[in-house]
Amino acid sequence: MDLGAGAGAGPKPARGRLGAPSSGMRAPGTPWARFSAWLECVCVVTFDLELGQALELVYPSDFQLTDKEKSSICYLSFPDSHSGCLGDTQFSFRIRQCGGQRRPGHAGEKHGDSGAPASLQREPAHYFGYVYFRQVKDSSVKRGYFQKSLVLLSRLPFVRLFQALLGLVAPEFFDKLAPCLEAVCNEIDQWPAPAPGRTLSLPVMGVVLQVHIPSRADTPEPGPPEPSGHETLLPAPVVLPSVHELDLFRCFRPVLAHVQLLWELMLLGEPLLVLAPSPAVSSEMVLALTSCLQPLKFCCDYRPYFTIHDSEFKEFTTRTQAPPNVVLGVTNPFFIKTLQHWPHILRVGEPKTSGDLPKQVKLKKPSRLKTLDTKPGLYTAYTAHLHRDKALFRRLLKVPLGVGCSPWEGDPGLALWLSPGNSQGLQKKRPSDVQTAVLRRHLLELTQSFIIPLEHYMASLMPLQKGIVPWKTPPQIRPFRQDDFLHNLERSGPQLTCVLKGDWLGLYRWAAHRRGPGLPRPVGARTHLLAHGSPQPPPPCPDRRFFKSPHFDGWYRQRRREMAQKLEALHLEAICEANIELWMKDKSEVEVVDLILKLRERLVRAQGHQLPVKEATLKRARLYIDTAIGSLPKDLQAVLCPP
Repeated sequence: MDLGAGAGAGPKPARGRLGAPSSGMRAPGTPWARFSAWLECVCVVTFDLELGQALELVYPSDFQLTDKEKSSICYLSFPDSHSGCLGDTQFSFRIRQCGGQRRPGHAGEKHGDSGAPASLQREPAHYFGYVYFRQVKDSSVKRGYFQKSLVLLSRLPFVRLFQALLGLVAPEFFDKLAPCLEAVCNEIDQWPAPAPGRTLSLPVMGVVLQVHIPSRADTPEPGPPEPSGHETLLPAPVVLPSVHELDLFRCFRPVLAHVQLLWELMLLGEPLLVLAPSPAVSSEMVLALTSCLQPLKFCCDYRPYFTIHDSEFKEFTTRTQAPPNVVLGVTNPFFIKTLQHWPHILRVGEPKTSGDLPKQVKLKKPSRLKTLDTKPGLYTAYTAHLHRDKALFRRLLKVPLGVGCSPWEGDPGLALWLSPGNSQGLQKKRPSDVQTAVLRRHLLELTQSFIIPLEHYMASLMPLQKGIVPWKTPPQIRPFRQDDFLHNLERSGPQLTCVLKGDWLGLYRWAAHRRGPGLPRPVGARTHLLAHGSPQPPPPCPDRRFFKSPHFDGWYRQRRREMAQKLEALHLEAICEANIELWMKDKSEVEVVDLILKLRERLVRAQGHQLPVKEATLKRARLYIDTAIGSLPKDLQAVLCPP
């Protein structure tokens, strides 16, 4: 029966506990198993007069890093010379893991990922680096400055949590060094695993961080976490509103005028260079951009902070092929010249320290991107398909009723109202977290409006439950046909449900139809300008169809996998509701054994949270297995159930 389908000479060698040499891969069953559910390791990077950035310490000492990873961590943990960061600064980076999986994952990780939103699952092939960098004058140091970074390396995109953790640990570490770090790592090793849906109390250095780990069952805007009973025995917790969400309004303040255009660029997986004055601004802007597609997972590559020393510098800056699907955050103006052929470049200025709205970056044509002293602006030839939401900007800004909300460039009244000198440009009485909630809700509605027609069409491909017969191979999920989907858009597209007006169908079709020979170049295809200004044909224009983007591929694979698991679970339920004794009457021993093995396989998968099956169905399946084994000769029973 078938049941179906370093600088200069390079970084110094890593040092482990109390400066001992790093001993290599962490073995399974070590006392750091709970620590590794949160962090891979903690690194300390210092500035050496002879070597430049150097990896001073890795803790725990049994974690292995390749030479390429050590070099990347060293360079990315320090702001480059153009940033001039004094005092304390925090930022983050993301690097590709080299050499494949070296630490075996445990069952808790797989279970946690199965219940977490797709955008918050641990990265299998990348590390996140969360950096706390200190640069202060110090006459006792030969160079005249104390320069050191404390780096948390993790596979989890919990930027808000790890920034808060660094804010507690790093200042103490810079005073007490290794003994403090060892104590903190031992505390983290006692933390419970980051199980989705749970509210956890995480003690560290006399403070308790209270966090809620998001799950797929959460609403898009969950309420504040409710403390559990035992938390009354602990110190008053520091409640973090989110483990991963940034202050979106603060990050997007200089680009509020172009948020929807940037959302479209992110949706289509367009390459974007973000040039910022510091790693902090760079990394926050990139992370804010990649988070604006939630609940859709951002499946393109992205680097919150990237330097010319990165091992992938040549890969990302080559002019022999089209720019890759990546969002790069940089601080070195050299990248403007190097990546002049990229279709979209966003340059942001110094952040405003006052409460006024900063000057909005202007939308400029790519032809004006010629020199290294380019002013802040969004340099692109892309034209947004959707209109700006007037109600959104009236909620975020104190716009007089007599002023329209048409595009900034064509509305002198609103442009004046948004000028930095106008103190009435912001809703100052409204807290920033409320402003962020308004903006995040707007972006969530945009993404959901775009995805819901895809979800509806995908659901229509699922076989009907009445077609699932217990003892036959379940029917297959029908293939996704792009032409059929596009044909249905006119009567079921987002333009019928979303209040935001614009060319929704054009957004799909622009992203869906391939450009044939002899047709006009698509919007967004820039002209590459040489140093002397003469035009030259750009590299081959990539196929920027949404259906060819990593976002669609990631969404489709995830949804099809979930549908296949649901189909398998329904088939198992159908079997458990059937009469197995009646089925076995005319079946051979081979067919009965095949049923037993198939049911056991599905039980294992269901117990590993890979199949959405009720506990009652699992009990029934175990009973069926026992009944089937009992019907076989004694010798076969001994093989299937050895003592």
